[in-house]
Amino acid sequence: MSITHPFRLNGAGLGLRRSMLSALQVEVPHCIDFFEVSPENWVGVGGRLGKQFRRLTERHLFVAHGLALSLGGPAPLDTGFLGELKQFLDHHDFALYTEHFSFCSDEGHFYDLYPIPFTEQAVKHVASRIRQTQDILERPIALENASYYVQPPQAEMDELTFINAVLAEADCYLHLDVNNIYVNSVNHGYDPVAFLRGLPGERIVYGHVAGHDLEPSGLIIDTHGQNTIAPVWDLLAEAYRRFGVFPTLVERDSNIPPLAELLVEVERIRDLQNVHRLYRNPHDISEVAA
Repeated sequence: MSITHPFRLNGAGLGLRRSMLSALQVEVPHCIDFFEVSPENWVGVGGRLGKQFRRLTERHLFVAHGLALSLGGPAPLDTGFLGELKQFLDHHDFALYTEHFSFCSDEGHFYDLYPIPFTEQAVKHVASRIRQTQDILERPIALENASYYVQPPQAEMDELTFINAVLAEADCYLHLDVNNIYVNSVNHGYDPVAFLRGLPGERIVYGHVAGHDLEPSGLIIDTHGQNTIAPVWDLLAEAYRRFGVFPTLVERDSNIPPLAELLVEVERIRDLQNVHRLYRNPHDISEVAA
């Protein structure tokens, strides 16, 4: 299947945190091609922070990675929030909006991301909500494969089959988080490379790498609080070999080191991308304007 990708996105990116704003007002390092934020943390922010944020979005490409839409949840979609989100995305000219394969609310917000039951009914439910979201936002979105710690109840299919079914039913894009594949493969005992190879590469438009914490029990917690480890880098390289180079970002949400340390990981993405550009890129994503 051939899909046209409308996103102005390429290269390597970094998740923007408020602690970085002052340094980035002076200079944005050349290795950063784009930034990512969670819109829930920035919608309605004004004052000095709002002005600093606007100066960055006027000059650099941004991706929005949502936390609270709860596409797999039972409660109706928050259309009021989606209206605010559309205004925010349009005002700052975001290149892409992505969300999680998960749910995080019912009658209230849970402040965590929970797995969706892997059932035929859930496929139709989630796909319908994705289509509704795309209609309100008037833009295509991408869904990120999520980490989870317990097997969803009443599963009728495995995670890979479920992801593929939702993407096909909703006809949307895939936000590939290779760290989440690694985390789930360790916690649930499957082959991460086989899982990766089973994904629809023609739908991948964006990627994440991140670090995680290892519990004494052997359980991996997806904290985004450590440096990315070698098996995750290897999995990203395999994704580039398999699917071609796609824009990829370093996620760091806690235990945030100095910016210079984060840039080492951004540069590593760029190095991997340069190596794998020898392979045909199937995505036809236009270059970021200089």
